[in-house]
Amino acid sequence: MTYQELWHRLAKVYDEGEAKAIARIVYEVRYDLSFSDLLMGRDTEVPVAELEQIALRLEQHEPVQYVLGQTDFCGHTFLVNEHVLIPRPETEELCRWILSSLTGGQSPYEILDIGTGSGNIAITLSAGIPNAHVSAWDISSEALAVARENAQRNHAHVSFERVDILNPHLSTLTPPSYDLIVSNPPYITNKEREEMDLNVLDYEPHTALFVPDEDPLRFYRAIATFGQTALRLGGWLYFEINPLYANALREMLRMMSWHDIETKDDQFDKPRFIRAQR
Repeated sequence: MTYQELWHRLAKVYDEGEAKAIARIVYEVRYDLSFSDLLMGRDTEVPVAELEQIALRLEQHEPVQYVLGQTDFCGHTFLVNEHVLIPRPETEELCRWILSSLTGGQSPYEILDIGTGSGNIAITLSAGIPNAHVSAWDISSEALAVARENAQRNHAHVSFERVDILNPHLSTLTPPSYDLIVSNPPYITNKEREEMDLNVLDYEPHTALFVPDEDPLRFYRAIATFGQTALRLGGWLYFEINPLYANALREMLRMMSWHDIETKDDQFDKPRFIRAQR
């Protein structure tokens, strides 16, 4: 199956531009063929039976990252499967915001990533901040297994632990120990499901995506409460957020006595990130 044949098959499921992009990713990642190689006809050298299986999975809307088992994030390659969310470009912006803010000053930093998934945030921060002590929590044992393997593959030193942030006993932790807590928690309400693409809705883990319609700030509230005792005075809390609830989250943090609250837009000019200081 050639590149032309593959993207034409995928164009029955995706628009033409996306079909071409997915096909190029398949050839580049799985077969190490550049677009120049494809133009030279080297796509005829790939195993037909394997490529057919890949095409069948892609035609079922399965994300190409899951089909190939990996994705790139902030210059690193991460293994991904059905137990973890696929890291998004928006989350790269969150990492860059944190990294640009932690220039100079004290070292080492004590950092905690809550809801780590594939470990992409924790591993990126560990790699980008010399001498940082990075810990990462998740409720899913399967996700933590993926994250640990990603840390090993990327030569990152991260301490992973299975923790449920909704456990109220966490808020009694003393003394304060972290300089920075970051989280990209579940923030999509159930009523937003009908607007989502099938490749997300049918394949990515729902426990990492959705929150109840009646309590969209559930995880932010729990993490902010925990941060009131777990962060050192002057420490920072960073979130990726649902733009629909940016104002409500700002107000909640203000009522909880967080200060220097700042919202930051993503590349699409949507309020996607927020930080606050203890």
